[in-house]
Amino acid sequence: MIANRPLRSPCPPGACVCDRDRLLETLDADRRILDLTRQEEKRLLERLENLASLEDLRHMQRRMFELLGLRIEVQPGLNEVRSMRGIVIDIAELPGLCRKTRAAIPAAIRKGMEKNPEIAWRLLDAHDLLRDA
Repeated sequence: MIANRPLRSPCPPGACVCDRDRLLETLDADRRILDLTRQEEKRLLERLENLASLEDLRHMQRRMFELLGLRIEVQPGLNEVRSMRGIVIDIAELPGLCRKTRAAIPAAIRKGMEKNPEIAWRLLDAHDLLRDA
């Protein structure tokens, strides 16, 4: 028995390329991303903006994958990292993921790293900061 849970409301026609309708029409599709209602999205973004540590970020990445099927990679860019913009935050393609949400999640993670630069330092250290020295 499937519980009657709220799904994300559709984007205005022509405003997004999330393929929400096609996802709903496909019988065996993974629809977990539609569980991310606008209210839940606000809570998620607030949580990402208030990250406490690199372990907290990794925990959030795991939870987003488990609950929403959302795979996010956070790693230093190939060139020198001088600011939070040098950190690459890649979200895997996922039908049903709104383009605004796709942009808001990396912005929230960067904001969290700006509030707590220790996260970025630990991320750089975890990827061998001094590999070319």
